[in-house]
Amino acid sequence: MPLAILVVDDDLGTRLCLSDYLEFSGYSVIKAENGQQALDLLDKSQPHLIVTDIAMPEMDGYELVRRVRARPTFRLLPVIFLTAHTSTEERVKGYQLGCDIYLPKPFELAELGAVVRSLLERSALIALASPTPSSLSTSSPSSDTENLSKLNDSEAASQSVITNSQISLTEGEKQVLSLLLDGFSNAQIGDRLYLSPRTIEKYVSSLLKKKLIPIIELS
Repeated sequence: MPLAILVVDDDLGTRLCLSDYLEFSGYSVIKAENGQQALDLLDKSQPHLIVTDIAMPEMDGYELVRRVRARPTFRLLPVIFLTAHTSTEERVKGYQLGCDIYLPKPFELAELGAVVRSLLERSALIALASPTPSSLSTSSPSSDTENLSKLNDSEAASQSVITNSQISLTEGEKQVLSLLLDGFSNAQIGDRLYLSPRTIEKYVSSLLKKKLIPIIELS
């Protein structure tokens, strides 16, 4: 499943431009015309990131971010302000409320894409370092059981390797190692963990240095 991005802007042209670019980049996009509509869609859509304007009718971007941050589930959700409101005072207010990045209008789509990717990678790394039950699928009880079973099998396999080699691993290395044991390629691991190929290469390089890859190949 592609990562979901909530795009919030009262200007139709901007919404369409952002949506087309992000969908072309491989993301799933949910669109909202204002902060209130975005807030109504939040729980249902469960986005991985929000891109929002500030000046909007019904509920502006500041109030949207304040309410998003008030919900524990979305406390660490990456938020980008894409707006013409870029004075120092306005930027400070936005950062105090919990936005991560300000991008001024007019903007370059390539820069937006780079910022989105960077924030999503950071979010994924945080999730790897502090895994929670919410990171598992909640589509149905049966899928939960299946996912838990797969996760337990992978963790058991990696734990066996770790125990035999007496080498400590970070949470990120454990995740990558589990998928390597399941036969996934670097590219497939990156897709599953929402990390770039470069980041996966760093994990694999670290596992190689710890001499865990040869153990996997011989087991």
